[in-house]
Amino acid sequence: MASKEFLYRGKKLDELQKLDTREFAKLVGADSRRALLRHFDIAEKFVKKCVQRQKEGKQIRTHLRELVIVPNMIGYDIGIHNGKEFVKIRIIPEMLGHRLGEFSVTRNKVQHGAPGIGATRSSAALSVK
Repeated sequence: MASKEFLYRGKKLDELQKLDTREFAKLVGADSRRALLRHFDIAEKFVKKCVQRQKEGKQIRTHLRELVIVPNMIGYDIGIHNGKEFVKIRIIPEMLGHRLGEFSVTRNKVQHGAPGIGATRSSAALSVK
């Protein structure tokens, strides 16, 4: 059984990669469409930067968390800043139309350890040794 081919709004991946950023913007939802149409130059500049950095063998890193993922970004490993470090993400076709920041979590789940001595009333009576 062959694997299912990826479709985005009825278009195949190779068709999507031939589209201009502004033409792709017509396929995404309203919020992403508005962002892409207003800042298509930033998205195109970022894709050019990705191609250039890939040729040089350097890591692609960015602080542009609000950037909408376009078809020309697919396949790249991008380090997205989460406020503390760069989280390395591989762009896959299912991410199209989403923002980069959605895949780089800024808040981690808190994991508390065992309570220390003096943390509760019963442990306050225990000796420190």
